[in-house]
Amino acid sequence: MNHVNKRFFLLIPLLFLFVQCKAQTKLSNPDHLNHLYEEIKVDGKEMGITHIYCDYPEYKWTGDDDEGVACVDDVARATLYYLRTGDLERAKKQIEFILHMQNETGWFYNFVWDDNEINKTHQNSVAEANWWTWRALVSLIEGYPYFKEIDKLFSERILSSITKTIIAMKKEFKYEKETTDLNGFKRPTWLPHKFAADQSALIITALSEYYSIVPDEFALRVINDFAEGIVLMQEGDEKTFPYYAFMSWENQWHAWGNTQSFSLLKAYEITKNKKYLDSALKEIDNFYPFLLKRGFLNEFSIMKNNGEILLKDEKQYSQIAYGINSMVMGTLEAAKITDDKKYSHLAAAIATWFFCNNSAKAQMYFPETGMGYDGISGINEVNKNSGAESTIEALLAIHAIENDEIANKALHDLIKNYGDVYGN
Repeated sequence: MNHVNKRFFLLIPLLFLFVQCKAQTKLSNPDHLNHLYEEIKVDGKEMGITHIYCDYPEYKWTGDDDEGVACVDDVARATLYYLRTGDLERAKKQIEFILHMQNETGWFYNFVWDDNEINKTHQNSVAEANWWTWRALVSLIEGYPYFKEIDKLFSERILSSITKTIIAMKKEFKYEKETTDLNGFKRPTWLPHKFAADQSALIITALSEYYSIVPDEFALRVINDFAEGIVLMQEGDEKTFPYYAFMSWENQWHAWGNTQSFSLLKAYEITKNKKYLDSALKEIDNFYPFLLKRGFLNEFSIMKNNGEILLKDEKQYSQIAYGINSMVMGTLEAAKITDDKKYSHLAAAIATWFFCNNSAKAQMYFPETGMGYDGISGINEVNKNSGAESTIEALLAIHAIENDEIANKALHDLIKNYGDVYGN
């Protein structure tokens, strides 16, 4: 593969943005997310949920026969958006739902049925050390400071819930720091689920915020151990594919949940270990521009042949907002830490995916409604459903850019220069 040109603006096919532009000052809009929001009452307690699915063309709530109608995965992420935009009423009611979903072990169930009963049997809903527990933990830890002053009793309930999960993690994370050879690649065996750098990244994100509240030595140890493991999952260099990308699991990379760089930057802020900073910036400086040039990817695997890293099983689709936001957040964190404007511009460039800079030449997020399409399934193939995950991940990305003055101006300029996509 060719060497990556780091001047990413030359790589972006912004001619996809081709219709006339009109002024738009605010891109982040919670209207559709609020449409997905519903207040329920369980055991006399008022809670808020975010409905999982919302289908084209009527955009009514829909559930899933195997999973249910709402889940901690989505409610936790929606809570982050509501916290960050100041809608503390909805945030509090959604946190109430998250607290309700915690098992006595400290882990969390994920899905609920339409009668508000917890789905305790689906493989993606059992209370265990998995994605939904880590997302619940992130939202609770971020929510705690918001309510500490204005609702002390509620904040104490949040902290109690956090503590239960931390206790469960202390029992779960017992490991020896060893490595193994996995088809020619050195891999850390101490990461969760055997080489799961993606989940490790989310855990680091949670514990980095937790450590600022409770300086627990366990949290610091896990931050360092998992960060070291993620660094071992990095492959390639400036001239060699995959250009310093962090593998997500084993020898596979996938766009969704690809927050390894973001988490290493958070780890650096806590530990000041420059190795974490340097490693994260290598991926952002090299692999992210490659993805822009390539038109983004969904996943790929790598293999070795006579010491050479080769691409295996590349898939460009589907492309979803979750994958784009993962890169936006990492790039904006790099901008904050380094004070280098190039990262703000890169974040804006990545976010143009939402505004027609994609292989389908399709608008994927609509500021006038706050709706985010569920993904691109192929060339010129767009999934026009607009469920919770796509909407929330789009909103989190756009809102984060709006909080970075340089990135916000850059994104508006890119949209303005290449056309008004808001009326599609």
